[in-house]
This record gives sequence, C-alpha cells and structure tokens, in this order.
Amino acid sequence: MTEKAFISGCAGIRLSDEESALFADQRPWGLILFKRNCETPDQVRGLTAQFREAVGRPDAPVLIDQEGGRVKRLRPPHWPDYPAGRFIGVVAEANLERGRRAAWLHGRLIAADLIDIGINVDCLPVLDVIVAGASEAIGDRSFGGDPGMVAILGRSMADGLIAGGVCPVVKHIPGQGRALSDSHYHLPVVDVDLDTLGESDFAPFVALADLPAAMTSHVVYSSVDPNQPATTSPVVIRDIIRERIGFDGVLMSDDVSMKALSGDFGDRTIAIHDAGCDIVLHCNGQIDEMRAVAEASPRLGGASGNRVARMIDTIRPPLPFDHAAGREEYCALVAEAGWSAGV
Repeated sequence: MTEKAFISGCAGIRLSDEESALFADQRPWGLILFKRNCETPDQVRGLTAQFREAVGRPDAPVLIDQEGGRVKRLRPPHWPDYPAGRFIGVVAEANLERGRRAAWLHGRLIAADLIDIGINVDCLPVLDVIVAGASEAIGDRSFGGDPGMVAILGRSMADGLIAGGVCPVVKHIPGQGRALSDSHYHLPVVDVDLDTLGESDFAPFVALADLPAAMTSHVVYSSVDPNQPATTSPVVIRDIIRERIGFDGVLMSDDVSMKALSGDFGDRTIAIHDAGCDIVLHCNGQIDEMRAVAEASPRLGGASGNRVARMIDTIRPPLPFDHAAGREEYCALVAEAGWSAGV
C-alpha cells in the first residue's frame, strides 16, 4: 500500500496503541518529533524504530526541527548545545570563509546527533532574510539581512547535513523574514512589491532551489495573492515557488495546526494539497486532528511521488568525520560571535 502524503507528530515518548494503529492503517509518509518526544537517546531510538515498524518502511523519514538557539528539540544534558543561526551570520560578517566553515560544521555536527538516534531529516537551514521591525518569530533564527550571505551560509549548512547522512529542508519558502506577526498565532500579511521580494526574500531560495525539500510559509504576499497564504495559494506555489524560484523538490506545508490557517483539519489538508504542496505537516500529536489530516490526505503518486523518491535518494551513509575535532573547531568559531557551548 502506498504511503499517504502527510507527516504526523505523536503525543509522547512512545507511540500509543491508538497511534500505532492509526499509522499502520493510514501509513503517513513521515513522523516529526518535538521536545515532548525526546527524553534520552535510547528512548528516541526506540520511538523512531517503533514508527518505522508501524508503517512497514525501514527508511521512512523521521523529521525534527533542530536549528539551534530557541528552536532545538534535543537539548543538554543528553545532546550538545548549538547557537541560533544569527551567531553564524555574525562570524560570516567578520570573515565569510570562517562563517561558511561554521555553518558547514553546524550542519555536520547536528547530523551526527540525529543519525545516532534514527532521525534522517532536519528542517534546516532557515533561509528567511530578516528585516528590521519584523516579528521575532524568525528573529535570530535568520543568518541576517543580506540575501547573498544567507544563501552562502544556507548552502554550507545544508552541505554539512547531507555529508552527515541527513536530508535538509529549507524554510520558510518563499520567505518569512519580513512578516510582522507570528503565524503560530496570526496570519501575517506582507505588503511589499514583487520586485523587492524577488531581490531580497526570494533570493536565497533561488540560490538553493536544487535542494531536495522545502517548507512553506503561512504568509500572505499581497502583491502575489492577496487572499491566501503561500501554503494554500495555487498562485504562490505555481508562479513563485515552482516557476520564479525554480524549486522542484518536495514541498511540505508548515504545521497545519497553526492559527494562521482556518477551517477544520480536513478542509485545511485538502486546500494545501489542492494548492500544490506535496506533503501536509501536522505536528501537535492530537489524535483526532491526526486522524482528520490522514483521512483527507491522498496517496503519494505522480509528480509528488517522483519528488519524494528523489528526496529519499539524497539520504546517504555519512562521510568520514572527526567529530571531536569538528566540535572543538566549531565552538571556537562561534565563540567569535559571543556564544559559549553549554555542552
């Protein structure tokens, strides 16, 4: 049976019997983990194995948002600490080559942490270009305000993840850095002309359009589609993401349970797929919502199935790496930006 075009969260540190039965029946394409799901390395290994057994696919994607800074699901003392992307941007502003090296090491070290516990996809790098006065929803998660530098550092970080056997997911396409509100709670509207968006917000995504996966933004771009956020806008997905940016990888929604979206979960799921997203992402682990998303999601096939297959092909065994030396070098580099390691 072909898997369905959604990624699900789960409620706790193990799958409940109800979750296991739902996953066995509905066969989500992937699982995403949050802090509530991650207590110890052995426990996470057990959870990822339990999910893959339930769906019957040993290579099923398991995702996480392990950025560093505010957005990290794996935390000390069981996992090393990492800074937000802005610290790497500060290193790069002083010396671009050292910044690129810090970004690569950031990706490579995180990949080692993830592969060890059965996670093979990281929702990273953040390619949003930060703009003064914007919401702190992105804030220091961004490398900075220079689109060219964001693209360079994003490429290096993605390369580090890939070298470590982990697939990167760039976010939040086509750019959320100038949103004035947080899409977790409100629907942001960006009132900026298309030329400005193209020169700034879209530019890093154009530069990294060859990467295998991207996550949408729940943001209305009024100069493109004044009525729908990117996630549910056929115009944004077709004209901007697929054509102008040139991205032909797996396009997954940001979390369908965010308050920026409206309607019940079945309607949201259908709208996201109808707009042109390949995969719907549901994160909060609430079983009734999970079931509604599952039932409204189609089986993977066609162009979406081909994109998913190409994405899975990018996940290769990690290349050789001296982890201890890499961690020492990395900590020295980010210390130049004022960050000190917790572990």
